[in-house]
Amino acid sequence: MSGRGVAGGIVVVVVLAAGVLVADRVTHSTAERRVAEAIEQNLDVVGTPTVDIGGFPFLTQLLAGSVDEVTGAVDGVALEGIDATDVTIDAQDVTTSEPYTLGTATLAATLPTASIEQIVADRSRLDIAVAVDGQALTASGTVLGLELAANLVPRVEDGRLLVTVENVQIAGLTVSVDDLPRAIGDRLTDIEIPVSGLPEGLVLSGATVVADGVRITATGTDVVLPTEAPPAG
Repeated sequence: MSGRGVAGGIVVVVVLAAGVLVADRVTHSTAERRVAEAIEQNLDVVGTPTVDIGGFPFLTQLLAGSVDEVTGAVDGVALEGIDATDVTIDAQDVTTSEPYTLGTATLAATLPTASIEQIVADRSRLDIAVAVDGQALTASGTVLGLELAANLVPRVEDGRLLVTVENVQIAGLTVSVDDLPRAIGDRLTDIEIPVSGLPEGLVLSGATVVADGVRITATGTDVVLPTEAPPAG
């Protein structure tokens, strides 16, 4: 084969490779857009979701029926009426046909102090305000006309987000929750912050106090994604 023939062959290969690369990137971008649209359809979100599908090339993953990794983020989401912010998800082994499943997944979101305050006030039936003080979550308000201050310690137990009240001070005196009148003490014991609406297979696994509230984490394997948008209203 002449040098010109070899050069021509190389040009053809380069052009074909470029075409495959363009097709791969176009398909990749389309898939990311469709995933973002699915998030908007299935969740009550604030802002526009961003999605990044990892792994290259994408077309080979698509043909294999599973994507190596998908990460996403959205400014906010309502979890059965509780507002959460800074929501992120990291999933591996995501199937590309129904039923859509995630081999493993981790979702993280922040419950702002306002959301926690609403729930704690509703559950305890006490007039309190919730704030973050350093690494601690604090509550302050009035009980029977007396000033109350306490620390709120979030924890996850059996997939439930609970808040324990510690270091209670009433009128400047430190008391144990157990020593409070039962009508008050029972309201301050294991207050549950309901976090619902997570996809099947995703379970709460951790909670940490952060600058603007409580950062929750949910993890799971073989997580099943809904394929239809929830009913309006």
